[in-house]
Order: sequence, then structure tokens, then C-alpha cells
Amino acid sequence: MKAFLVTVAVLAALLASSPGAAQTRTPGVSETEVVIGISTPLSGPAAAWGATGLGAEAWAKYVNEQGGVHGRKIKVIVKDDAYSPGKAVANLNEMKEQVFAIVGLLGTAVVSAGKDVVIESGIPLIQAYADVQIWTKIPKNQLRSIFVNYPDYADEGEFLATYAAKNLGAQKIAVFYQNDGFGKGELEGIRRGGKAVAGKAQIVAEVPYEVAETELGAHALKLKESGADTVILVTTPRHGAIIVKSMAAASYRPRIMSGFPLGSFVMFKLLGDLWEGAYVTTNGGLVGQDAEADRIATILTKFEPKLRGGGEQFGLLGAPQMMLAVEGLKRAGKDLTREKFIKALETLSNWTPEGGGVTQTYGSTRHHGSNAVRLLKAEKGKYVPVTGYQHFPPLF
Repeated sequence: MKAFLVTVAVLAALLASSPGAAQTRTPGVSETEVVIGISTPLSGPAAAWGATGLGAEAWAKYVNEQGGVHGRKIKVIVKDDAYSPGKAVANLNEMKEQVFAIVGLLGTAVVSAGKDVVIESGIPLIQAYADVQIWTKIPKNQLRSIFVNYPDYADEGEFLATYAAKNLGAQKIAVFYQNDGFGKGELEGIRRGGKAVAGKAQIVAEVPYEVAETELGAHALKLKESGADTVILVTTPRHGAIIVKSMAAASYRPRIMSGFPLGSFVMFKLLGDLWEGAYVTTNGGLVGQDAEADRIATILTKFEPKLRGGGEQFGLLGAPQMMLAVEGLKRAGKDLTREKFIKALETLSNWTPEGGGVTQTYGSTRHHGSNAVRLLKAEKGKYVPVTGYQHFPPLF
């Protein structure tokens, strides 16, 4: 019996020191597979934004068809968080020891709630679709695993307000915003823009709403009573559609502007002609205008048919996040660890994802890879570029 136990102990020691066992100590990595986690709203008030997660998953399937990365296929675990911070945190806790990295975490409230899980576990997070200011309040040495290429809401809001006054002739601007970090972040920038164009235009109304609200008739009347010729929406697609319909029902048709959270073809499906002439932003390639974006959209809809009929544009914002993860996997090499992956991503300089979009740069002291948007106009069921990319300084 004693000899048997000694033999077992020796075998265990040998296995622990073998290359295969070393690999298993990195969560989500085996000789044949690397596991990526995604928590995204596939249901709830922000379900349209879930197309970003589907786009990322579709690109992983495409990469797998090409052979994967260093002999490993990418397995993607997608969990629905319904835009709920509590559900998102539960998803992250379930996945942190199962997956190698998280690609895409969506919602300012969601990211605010989940950031500690990500930071404390050291799991790489590729892209947080949320207020970038969340990360500026955290010491940089705690952000080594965080990689973001997302516009700052305040910078975007300031751009929208100043462009409305200087280029569209707006004189009275109202804001309809989600009453949380997402909405208040953009509102801060819109106020900043209002100060910059004082004398040309003024902010005449700030009307908040809660995510749980679906009856927005009273809100529409407040906006109408303000006399605003331009209304900037800081909303989910669902609430954006409801308020535009509610304003139209009140015989109020102001100019509509919005940040890129409403830059989806879903808005044409939801609103039809009511969306005609709206101005929105994007920070990615543009389906229907950019040939390279159309090529990527065709790939995405092949591997994820759910993106067809309106989800292509948001899918095109999600796929580059998986592209970024894949680039990191390639550069990290066959002997994959989270530390090597992080260092590999820090070597990217002026990197542009397939399908177009903003170039990204990362480094040991910079993990905010890009901070830029371009303005589009809704015309006859398409989005037409109005400006080139507006670049703002990285924040962390």
C-alpha cells in the first residue's frame, strides 16, 4: 500500500510539471481550445445592443473555420444579462474561472457593477461599452487587464451639441436622457457644448427617464413645451423609438440627434419615416456605405443569421472586439497565458480592425485604444457619413 501511494505521488508530480498541466492552470485554455466569455443583453430594454455580442461570436466562428489560432479553436460562451447589473455580475462570477477572457461587457450600470470582479480576478476584458469615466477613477496599475476602444460619452455629447449649433443652425436644444451613468455622462458633455456655443444656442430642457418606464407621453410634452428645435436622445433603442413616436403623436417633430447607441438599422424598422433625417454617430465601419464593412457584414450574417434585417450595424461594432482578441492571441503565441496576452495587446499601434473603424493604439501606459466618433445622417433607410472621425484624447 505504501509503495502504491508513493507511485501515485510521483505520477502526480510528473503530471503537474508537464506542459499539458501547465496549460490547464490558465483558465479557459487547453491544447485545442481557448474559451471566450460574453455577457450581453439578449433580452430586456437594450436587447438590440445584444447584436454586438452576436457579432463577436460570429467572427469567432469565422476564425474557427479558417483553422483557429495556433491550433486552438475559439469556444464562445454567451450569457444573457438582460441589461441587469445583478445578472451581469452573476455571469462574470460564473465565467471567471471558465474562460480565458471576456469580450464585450455592455452598459454603464453593468460595467460599474462588474468591474471589481474583472479587476480582482485579473481576467482580460476586451471592450466595455460603457462610460469610459468609470476607468479613470481607478488606479492605472489595476487596469492592466482592461482594454477599451470606446468613445467618452462627455466628449461625444459636447461634439453633438456644438455641431448642432455651429453646423445645423440649432438655437434651442433639449436633451432626453436615461437617468443613470450612461445618460448623465452624455448630458455632462452636452452641457459643456452648450457653454461653448453660448450666444448661438442654449440648452432649454433636460428631461430624464427611468429604464423601467415605457409610457413617455408626458416626457414628450415636456420636450415640446421647451420649444426646442433639436432634441438629443441618450437612450436605448426601445426608449428612443418610444419617445420619437410620442413626440410625433403630440405633433412635435424636432431635429433628432443621438450618440452611436442608436446608430442601428433597427431604428428604421422601429420608426420608418420618423427616423428620416436623424443624426447619429458611430465609431465603426458603416454597412451600406463602406465596401469593407459590407464584406464583414456578409461574413457575420452567414455565421449568425439573427443579425440580418437590422442587426448588421451593431454586429459590425461587436466583431472588431473579437478581432482584437484574436490579434492578441496570435501575438501571444502558442504557449498562452493571460499575462502574455496582455503584453501582446500592448504592442498594438495604429491597428485597424477589418471592416473599417477607428485605429487603435495600446501600450503599457495606455489601455484606452481609441476615443472617436463620426457623424451620420439617416437618409432613405441608410446612414450617410456627414463628417470624418472626430478624435478626442485617450483617458487612461
